[in-house]
Amino acid sequence: MTVRVYNTLTRQKEEFIPKEPGKVSIYVCGVTPYNHPHIGNARPFITWDVIKRYLKFCGYQVHHVQNFTDIDDKIIRTANQEGVAWDTISSRYIASYFEVMDQLHVSRADSYPKVSDHIPEIIDMVKTLVSKGFAYEIDGDVYYSVEKFPSYGNLSGRNLEDMKAGARVDVDDRKTHPMDFALWKSAKPGEPAWDSPWGPGRPGWHIECSAMSLKYLGESFDFHGGGSDLIFPHHENEIAQSEACTGCSPFVRYWLHNGFITVNEEKMSKSLGNFFLVKDILEHYPAEVLRFFILATQYRSPLDFSDERLTEAGKSLERLRTAVETCLQLNKLAHSGASEATASLHKAAVRSQSEFCAAMDDDFNTALAISSMFGLAKEINVYYSLINSGKAEHHAELYAAARDIYFEMAEVLGILVEERAGKVSGSDTLVNDLMDIIIELRQQARQQKDWGTADKIRDKLTAVGIVLEDSPQGVRWKKR
Repeated sequence: MTVRVYNTLTRQKEEFIPKEPGKVSIYVCGVTPYNHPHIGNARPFITWDVIKRYLKFCGYQVHHVQNFTDIDDKIIRTANQEGVAWDTISSRYIASYFEVMDQLHVSRADSYPKVSDHIPEIIDMVKTLVSKGFAYEIDGDVYYSVEKFPSYGNLSGRNLEDMKAGARVDVDDRKTHPMDFALWKSAKPGEPAWDSPWGPGRPGWHIECSAMSLKYLGESFDFHGGGSDLIFPHHENEIAQSEACTGCSPFVRYWLHNGFITVNEEKMSKSLGNFFLVKDILEHYPAEVLRFFILATQYRSPLDFSDERLTEAGKSLERLRTAVETCLQLNKLAHSGASEATASLHKAAVRSQSEFCAAMDDDFNTALAISSMFGLAKEINVYYSLINSGKAEHHAELYAAARDIYFEMAEVLGILVEERAGKVSGSDTLVNDLMDIIIELRQQARQQKDWGTADKIRDKLTAVGIVLEDSPQGVRWKKR
């Protein structure tokens, strides 16, 4: 089955056909680093991390670019309030971005271009737009003329005349059309500035992504992503200035936008007091729970954030984690022979893999993909029960093939990372070693028929949330 994606530009699902066979080019709008990343930032980056993982799983070579808007009004305002340089602020919060995204297992992009490092490319692009008649200069400011681009509004579904009629009364009357947007802003006191043909100034917001995507991905590329809030004006303006500059259409082959996040069914905002930074959430919930919570809803659907839903996500993730822990126990068992139970497990794994891929092929539906993992997790646990009770033989090779399928699905979703590495329930080597000692002491007590000591060890472990499971194959432990 081929991958089909919902293209915002055409408003329909389309078969994904890469610009270059076997290769995929992706540009994702990054953060403006004036504060720590919030929950709304986390969704697009986790989403694109999974998309990238799946495309690689499908055999594509992926080139992923994600920018930092390190020159912006909010950064400048924060810097002035703190009495520090603007790049002190941007550097601080770029570091914060990487810190929390690493915790969320978001793999790194191939390039992270910053606006401040690409001023020459931006100026060259603005010069081209002016020379082609798509932009004009007034008092050191350069504006893009939206009326010169006939397809302006196609991405967002807006009509230029309707936008003009609904424009605010305080729109800059120097502009030829109310919707004309700034490509270059003249210097103002207290702001960073660079020399340009129009005098000292700095870039407008939208031009940066056009200049950087052109440099790193070329005149046309496969995917452009970001939140739904960027469709207009940011991405609409990107199309206009990029295609006008290069003369190449389409600028982007497939536009993908993730849905909004609400908090307790209300729009997230500082004024409402429901604005959550990722670092604060991670003080109360494991990073993997937050990642799983986001992926449990298809990326285009609205996502409501609440403590209750995060708690539910944690419980659901624990079910998948238990299956990994079961696999780690099965890994220790020697081959004992062919059995119908192992053959049945392998068939279930192949079926789950097919369902998983079908879900991901359908516009990267992680919600359905996770559902297929739950089905296989149940089969793994049932299989272990049969082996553990001595009711079936263990075919090590066929079991391993089923296990690998389960682990591959987890890898695509970027979950159960520590467990798959053998760190049961996130414990480290020291904890594992200590548990081995405790279990050995309990086993010695049982062999000496010191049932009181054996039961006391079990009860003490239970009290701190560790459960022992006795079986013919040995003793297994896990966190409750």
